[in-house]
This record gives sequence, C-alpha cells and structure tokens, in this order.
Amino acid sequence: MTSNRPYHHGDLRRALLATTAEAIRESGPAALSLRDLARRAGVSHAAPAHHFGDKAGLLTAFAVEGYDLLTEELGRAGDDLLEAGVAYVRFAVEHRAHFEVMFRPDLYRPDDPALVAARARSGAALHGGVAAHPAASTPDRDALAAWSIVHGFATLWLAGALPPGAGDDPEATARQVIRRLFE
Repeated sequence: MTSNRPYHHGDLRRALLATTAEAIRESGPAALSLRDLARRAGVSHAAPAHHFGDKAGLLTAFAVEGYDLLTEELGRAGDDLLEAGVAYVRFAVEHRAHFEVMFRPDLYRPDDPALVAARARSGAALHGGVAAHPAASTPDRDALAAWSIVHGFATLWLAGALPPGAGDDPEATARQVIRRLFE
C-alpha cells in the first residue's frame, strides 16, 4: 500500500477496472501502466499484478467488461436493428475507454476464454437484430455490413472526423446514417 493512502476498496478488482477507464480516457491505452494504476487507486504496486498478472491481463479483463457492457446496451434495443445501431454508437460514446481497447487485440489476450465468450455474446446480440429484420437475406453478411456501418460511424465520431455539418448529437446523426441501410 502507498504510505499516504490506506487501502479502502471493498472490491479492489472493480476499483482497478474503474481506474483503468479513467486513465485511458486521460491518456489512451498505450500510456497505461500498472504502476500508475496502483498509484491512482492508492494501493501497492503489486496489487494490480496480483489481480491481473500484467498489463495484457488487465486490458483483457477490461475488454471483457466492455463487451459485456455492449451486450447489455444492445439488449435494451431488442430486435429493432435501427435502435441496436444507435445503442452501439451510444456505447462507444459513453464507454470510450472500453471501445478503444475492445477492438485492439494487440493490447490484450484475444484467445482468453472469458474474452472469447464475451465477444460472442455481443456478436450474437448484434446478429439477433439483423436476423429479425425483414430485409435480411444473408444474416451473416448483413450483420457484418450493419456492424461495419455503426462501428465506422462510431469511430469517425469519436475521432472528430465527420464533416462539420454532420451535427452535434451522435445518436440523432447515427439514426440518419443507419436508416440508409433500409433505403
């Protein structure tokens, strides 16, 4: 433990993941270090390594958490493909740190069983909205197309790379873009 801040977390693992989100929002995933994470959380330098092993282990757990959050967000949209797309964009905007890690398998252990399962759950949630849509003719390809559109939009939005007239509400703008799938 650090000398000036006593350990006070009831759930250290959860506290470290929350601190990870904060650190990534500030400096990005590449700048994250276990030593800085421990300092921010007010725990010993060994505490993050005890829970996650190393930085890749930490980011694997963080990506699992992100995929689970995405699955919850997509689940709230039900079988409405438009709303699932908007939910995906909302997730990216509200959980930017997770979004930045989830699609960077070079940062974590992509073959980790918990990660594979979490990624499959989120994929199934997106796929379900596509399969339920009346215009879906080839669900696998249609799901890839839908994911590509919403992921691309979310990435462009977060990077500030959309044209100036695109609007300032990511959900409203995403609805306009996603509706193009149905035209």
